[in-house]
Amino acid sequence: MQNVQIPVSLDPKRAAQRGLSYEGILRAKHLKRLIGVSSGDCTDAEVSVECGTDIQGIVYLKGKAVTELTLTCQRCMETFQHPIAVEFAYSPVTDDSQVEELPDAYDPVELNEHGEIRLQELVEDELLLAVPMMPMHDLADCNRPETEIVVGELPPVSPEEERPNPFAVLQNLKSK
Repeated sequence: MQNVQIPVSLDPKRAAQRGLSYEGILRAKHLKRLIGVSSGDCTDAEVSVECGTDIQGIVYLKGKAVTELTLTCQRCMETFQHPIAVEFAYSPVTDDSQVEELPDAYDPVELNEHGEIRLQELVEDELLLAVPMMPMHDLADCNRPETEIVVGELPPVSPEEERPNPFAVLQNLKSK
């Protein structure tokens, strides 16, 4: 394996024929969309990618990516570090008919007009999918307020505060 910066794009068929594998980093400065959903920064992603052909003759691209994001806890609104690790397995396709023939082990990835895939974008997409929708600390680590917030209950209204029903006038029309 080569310990390199992960390439921007890759021809998966050619890489599979050569049996290429990459192990390296994807710089945080290239992960703009991921930084956009974080509350601060993101570490460089450690990525490993293997290209090959399986026993059915299907070209594949398998890999792993690991990074750490700064997120805001939705309970206490304080930032915390959240590790993200993903695994992926893709097979390149050029049309919808090929998608239907793919085994469940592979997700389809569409080739661009040059017969390549945008590898860095693909890895970033996988990392984005792993970001929690509602990031929160573990309960033991959370600095949430001591008072519990109750949703859906209103305090009782005293008779002095009770206002007349604005639709009471309609009752008079109905009785006529």
